[in-house]
Amino acid sequence: MVWPWLSVGVSVLTYLGGVESSPPSLVERTWNGTKYGCKCYLGDECWPSIDSWAELNSTVGGNLVVDVPPGASCYNTFEGPLGTISTYDAAACADVTAMFSDELWSTEHPTAALWTYFTNDTCRPTANPTESCTLGYYGVYVIVAQTRDHIKAGVDFARENNLRLIIRNTGHDFIGRSTGWGALVINTHSFQDVEFTTEYNATSDYNGGAVTIGAGVQGRAILTQAHEQSPPVTVLTGECPTVGVAGGLVQGGGHGPLTPLYGLTADTALSFDVITTDGKFLTANSEENPDLFWALKGGGPSAFAVVLSVTLKTFPAQKAAGVIVDINSTHTSDTDVFWEGVKVFHKHSNTIVDAGLYAYFELMALRLHIQPIVGVGKTSAEMEALLQPMFDELKAKAIPYDTVSKDFDTLFDLYIDMFDDEAAGQSALTGGWLFTHEDVKENNDGIIEAFKTVVSPRDDLANQGFIIGHLWDAGHGTPVSNSATNPRFRKSTDFTIVGLPVPIGATWAQKEDLQNILTNVQDAAMKKAGPNGCAYVNEGDPYQADWQHNFWGTEYPKLLELRQKWDPNGVLYAVATPGTEDWEVIEYGTRLCRKYE
Repeated sequence: MVWPWLSVGVSVLTYLGGVESSPPSLVERTWNGTKYGCKCYLGDECWPSIDSWAELNSTVGGNLVVDVPPGASCYNTFEGPLGTISTYDAAACADVTAMFSDELWSTEHPTAALWTYFTNDTCRPTANPTESCTLGYYGVYVIVAQTRDHIKAGVDFARENNLRLIIRNTGHDFIGRSTGWGALVINTHSFQDVEFTTEYNATSDYNGGAVTIGAGVQGRAILTQAHEQSPPVTVLTGECPTVGVAGGLVQGGGHGPLTPLYGLTADTALSFDVITTDGKFLTANSEENPDLFWALKGGGPSAFAVVLSVTLKTFPAQKAAGVIVDINSTHTSDTDVFWEGVKVFHKHSNTIVDAGLYAYFELMALRLHIQPIVGVGKTSAEMEALLQPMFDELKAKAIPYDTVSKDFDTLFDLYIDMFDDEAAGQSALTGGWLFTHEDVKENNDGIIEAFKTVVSPRDDLANQGFIIGHLWDAGHGTPVSNSATNPRFRKSTDFTIVGLPVPIGATWAQKEDLQNILTNVQDAAMKKAGPNGCAYVNEGDPYQADWQHNFWGTEYPKLLELRQKWDPNGVLYAVATPGTEDWEVIEYGTRLCRKYE
């Protein structure tokens, strides 16, 4: 739910009246004995006046709206920072309740987060409209940008007024980079332009097929349009349909079923059109602003510039085959048998990726669901032959399982048939770790023990953790990186996302406790088991120590230097990205501030 700016703005003139703009500067605060300089927030003297917001609204063509959480229609009132408004709407509430777990519905909302933990789980659908609905950790205002000038106006306004700025294209985000308390949000989801070419000629180093996509284009949409080309082509994107390709995906690296053949999404980027933090429109590619081009290819989301569009290589469509394997409680209730099955599967993961295959799997208590193992350019018979040693070992150890294989004319057909949509509306903490070939070869048993720790990190959290795994080797087809991604990705076997659910209504102390478990028990076990691995900035714990090295390895010093060049004043912020070492969200997840000491 969003409200036109004037619908709330007029009613709160008294609340905001008399507040004048002041020169942009950090707002001094002290928190837990430490001095900080903070971004400007509602209630601070520096907060823009009502006239300033009105002028911004005019500049962006009336597309400045008040941020109201999507579940507000289930409550009698929304008690927002700009005032209280009536919001209950029975029909809208029924829609929200039915669709809250639908990822596409979630990403279509101007500010909703796919996973809700970093919104403070505010205003979730309820059958009791008398409950309280507040802003939580959402932004105050949203620019639903329709043109690049709207984005520029938002960037300029945030910079000139020292506001926290959030860039959001889809909200497909597990670690809170698409939302922020008290912020100005720029939503780029309307940027849906797609243009294919068979002969890219903007630079001299590539002249093959390419596609230019706007900042709001999502994975399934671009794959669908690529499949409709004559002849069909494909693009390297993630397996999830709602991921924003030009946003965090390519800027964080990006992995998917084509990674074994072509590397990471960042490796396939040819050019970016951006707005810099000082409000300039630029093109970044191998010939224009090449340093910015390199940084945008995996150097971190919302770190160097605001992306308007990206041009990516396209590849010929190929046949594909997929295999599904299940070991779960319908096969055995014996946990020893189950974990032995997991161990056998993971023991063969090096062989799987060395054959150029990709696999997606989910692992939790008594459930290993591998769907699918993907072979691009392969038949199901070839896949079954490659996987036969694993099946033979499972049978030899009397581990029950089910499997099915299918052939497809193209990878797109497999993608539509075999990849399941993800659920939205969950509240969970996210970590993760990547295991290399060497880790699996030398310590597969230790890795499985770490998996057990993730699933049951403490007695009172038994069977609550989960793992989303991805078998791929980014170095199989692209052994030398041309992006800012961690070099250890080129020796990868298994990238795992670690998850730990957070109860709705958890106290701050409970949240701190669960974060400690994620960082120092679950992820710590994974790191110990995989000393040659690394973390992935889009799907990792942003609060881990040494995130700079874990996310980017030897590339980090150069990225830090480029952040200081392209965003010297910290206009952009996304947690645990280059140059954010001195920034911290204080006062119980609210104010973004820079440490003074």
